[in-house]
Amino acid sequence: MRLKRTNRPNRTTGRISALRALGGLVLAGLLAVGAATGTAVPAGAAPEPKAPPEFVALDRVDRTILQEMRYTTRHNFVGEPVDGYRQPVCILTRPAAEALHRAQVRLLARGYTLKVYDCYRPQRAVDHFVRWAKDLADERMKKEFYPLVDKPRLFADGYIAEKSGHSRGSTVDLTIVRLPAVPTRPYVPGEPQVECFKPRAERFPDNSVDMGTGFDCFDTLSHTDDPRIGGVQRANRDLLRSALAEQGFVNLPEEWWHFTFKPEPFPATFFDFPVARRSVAGH
Repeated sequence: MRLKRTNRPNRTTGRISALRALGGLVLAGLLAVGAATGTAVPAGAAPEPKAPPEFVALDRVDRTILQEMRYTTRHNFVGEPVDGYRQPVCILTRPAAEALHRAQVRLLARGYTLKVYDCYRPQRAVDHFVRWAKDLADERMKKEFYPLVDKPRLFADGYIAEKSGHSRGSTVDLTIVRLPAVPTRPYVPGEPQVECFKPRAERFPDNSVDMGTGFDCFDTLSHTDDPRIGGVQRANRDLLRSALAEQGFVNLPEEWWHFTFKPEPFPATFFDFPVARRSVAGH
């Protein structure tokens, strides 16, 4: 018996074509997800910016410098991981990283090591700080990091700004640790807070030498030359400042931990590539 021909499309072929198309979309989505680096890019979206070749991961230059990247954690004045910090890696311009290496060599000979808290900071992170500062109801970390400062004063007092030298890539927040270094214990979210200017034995434990305050302490006691700082604390601040000044770093007087390498390779450019190894891959 002869079958009558029709112009209807083959339903099986249509289903196969649809499944193939769907599979292609799924594959594209999977390829876009950077699970290993935390740098997922939605399918169809523009890829995130990468660092210029003048930038490098610090541990490619010096593996002995300790890294405790606070903004990838909840132990910071915001109380949560900060936008743009995908991995706990210090990224700097190569001249700044090489200058840190030279300072580290001298400190190692004296029984100390450098430890960095923050290095390059993307503009999106600075924007996160600005949004947080404008949210006056969010004071979850006030007792530790800004106990004596009213949050509406953070901009006027210079603790928060819409631009940061960190975004230019040659500024670093750091301290020194006496060797052998004992790791700082992990922060437990929600644990009782202690004011950052309390004596070292009382505030959050840090393997750093005693600098008189903790890192990111929004208080005048953090001013590098505050006259209330003396004795061992003064000697420790002077050691850090002198070791870095010898290599071309300039201290910010309001923060004992804040240093900028001069001359900066990018004195007027504020970058926004994420803090992740893929940003400097191949450099």
